[in-house]
Amino acid sequence: MMRLDRWLVTLGVGSRSQVQKLIRQGAVTVNGVAERDPAASCDTDTAQLALNRQPLDGRLMRHVMLHKPAGLLTAARDKKQPTVMDLLPESYAAIGCMPVGRLDKDTTGLLFLTCDGELNHRLLSPTRHVDKTYLAQVDAPLTPADVEAFAQGLHLSDFDAKPALLEIVAPTTGRVTVQEGKFHQVKRMFAAVGKEVTALHRESFGSLMLDPELPEGQWRELTDDELRGLYADAQMEEP
Repeated sequence: MMRLDRWLVTLGVGSRSQVQKLIRQGAVTVNGVAERDPAASCDTDTAQLALNRQPLDGRLMRHVMLHKPAGLLTAARDKKQPTVMDLLPESYAAIGCMPVGRLDKDTTGLLFLTCDGELNHRLLSPTRHVDKTYLAQVDAPLTPADVEAFAQGLHLSDFDAKPALLEIVAPTTGRVTVQEGKFHQVKRMFAAVGKEVTALHRESFGSLMLDPELPEGQWRELTDDELRGLYADAQMEEP
């Protein structure tokens, strides 16, 4: 249960004084009935909201699959550059729907966003060993020696990358599965075997696969099965 005015503020409708004014004017309905008391207690899980007769999505917990394009920062906000949050309605940021992990600015592919902070934390925890799979284009032919080097783990300047699976898809294309998510890790692993990554695309995060029907730059909410899989990856019970 939550006060009506607080609920609307959390949804990003306006400041507390602004939403209180809207409520007292009768612009807000709860379950089809105008509610003029800003302190009215509402069940945020079941109540139906409308503002000026237009339905308002009142969900405070949302989970999103985004097909990230190149050129956007994976960040909540940035004063100088566009971010992935610019692709979503403002209400998602208002309720705290944030990216799980980061993709480099020039990396494309699957990005998962959630309002569940514990799920976010657990999926990124090194103790969970959640796989991430990338398709990498490199500037020189891949070799069986590269596959073996990835399988053994690679020493980088500031840490030792754990063993990873490298599959040669084409002479200069490799599919890489890692359990970590260090800064520029996949690019640095290829650099350690003498290859420069020219394009990087994330295909999966744990059990979640990028929807092949989802165009670059577009997003959708997760299905129940997809979300169930992520909670299993995080070793959590679904809320």
